[in-house]
Amino acid sequence: MPAESRTFTFESLPQNVEELKAMPEADFSSPYATAALVIAALNRYEKSPKDCIDMLNYLRQPRPMSVYEQQFLRDRLGGKAYVPRSYFAGTSPQNDYTPTMPYTVTISAGPYAFNTEGYATLTVVSSGADSPRQIQMRAKGGTVWYWWENFLLPDIRIPVSMDPWA
Repeated sequence: MPAESRTFTFESLPQNVEELKAMPEADFSSPYATAALVIAALNRYEKSPKDCIDMLNYLRQPRPMSVYEQQFLRDRLGGKAYVPRSYFAGTSPQNDYTPTMPYTVTISAGPYAFNTEGYATLTVVSSGADSPRQIQMRAKGGTVWYWWENFLLPDIRIPVSMDPWA
């Protein structure tokens, strides 16, 4: 696949796995769409970690998240709900990572994104980071794309409202 970017727009974010399954992007036919849904699902963590994990497991099948990976989510997202929001258009540290509506996220593939057969290493820009973050997808049967690995949760600049030095 050539280097390209695809933008996804969501009128609302899924609240549970049933809502996620009903989204047109949830057919696993595109690594870009699956990656966009991972970001949408991560944004549910603050309100319902269980719903978030259920959605991520659906996007990750047939390999559910381990207990360690679930603890990693808790450690990275506890009190930092702004991190997954930072991937949406219109966010910045100055506006507390408040996205413009509807929610819009752009997933990109560089020239080496598809160098390893059966895998796609895609990137997405966080408005609180200096460089794009990666998310890796894996193909099953060559045409069904599941979420494989997440490199989206390193710390980013904190919102201005939380920064005592701002």
